[in-house]
Amino acid sequence: MATKKYTVTLPEELAEAIRAEVGTGGFSRYVTQAIERQHERDRLNEAVDWWESEYGEVTEAEIREAEAERREIERMHAERARARHADDHAPVAHEKAA
Repeated sequence: MATKKYTVTLPEELAEAIRAEVGTGGFSRYVTQAIERQHERDRLNEAVDWWESEYGEVTEAEIREAEAERREIERMHAERARARHADDHAPVAHEKAA
């Protein structure tokens, strides 16, 4: 992806705290990733606004149901990751030569 240099104004304390965490070379990448995440949230908010205008407001019950489903999916992924990790570190049986 092509890049272009921009000038932005940031609170000094925030910018220096980030620079201390990521180093000078990681600062632009950190800011880019933060802007990408915000851009994605903005697009998602637009999608939710459209959905609610078409189908009505999302209810608390629907939110709880979606959260429960998300937690279940995360649990399943974690189990699969643990299983893969266990498989990767299982002792290998060697055949005896006859």
